[in-house]
Amino acid sequence: MSADQYKKEVGMMNLEKLIEYRESISKVTFPIPDKELLSRFEKLYTGAVNDVLREFCLIEQALPGRILPLREYRTVAGFAFTVKSSPNVKIKGEMEFRTQMLDEMKEDDFIIWDTSRDDKATLWGGVMTATAKGKKLKAACIDGGIRDTHQILEADFPIFYEYRISNGSLARCLITDYQVPVKIGDVTIKPGDVVLGDIDGVLIVPRDIAYDVLIRAEEIKENERIIFGWVHEGQTIHEIAKKGGYF
Repeated sequence: MSADQYKKEVGMMNLEKLIEYRESISKVTFPIPDKELLSRFEKLYTGAVNDVLREFCLIEQALPGRILPLREYRTVAGFAFTVKSSPNVKIKGEMEFRTQMLDEMKEDDFIIWDTSRDDKATLWGGVMTATAKGKKLKAACIDGGIRDTHQILEADFPIFYEYRISNGSLARCLITDYQVPVKIGDVTIKPGDVVLGDIDGVLIVPRDIAYDVLIRAEEIKENERIIFGWVHEGQTIHEIAKKGGYF
């Protein structure tokens, strides 16, 4: 029996579609310049954009609430640069791989770091912050630990993180991949997705729909401006609701 016949007879699992769905990385370009797209997203806020994602039937795009902003940031937007690490005793090759990774980060990237729920090491500190600032990255989101917090604060670089501890990363964890799809909580993040961060946390907008989400979120922002005006005028809840307002 040939291999093709065997597959047909025994129904061997076909994973091509699943692999394509899970591992493909969008290369879609936007009808406006990238910087304009990010600038317009930064005039919005994560709550409004999240409501739009719900209209697109995407209700699990916010990263877990354990990830908090270091400061009360206004919205910052960038393109996902993903990193994957995990607890590990191995050290050899770590610095070389990290150097290679840092070299590939570029302006307007928003670092998304999946630590495999590491609860011992810090993955981001003062030197990483200085490097990110120098490369004009937008922000970093670490699903784990940071340190050198005074240096990060002095640099005024947006950081979202879970905990602070003085432990370093060498001999505690190992970077295994970067610019690959990762999953944090219920959210899959792929390189190039649009990432928003503000005082309410971090939100992922899939790249394929990012422009459409932006347009709709701008409509919601204008609608809310009108509704706030009605509230400030003293109109009643029923009057506002009758005109299509919401609360």
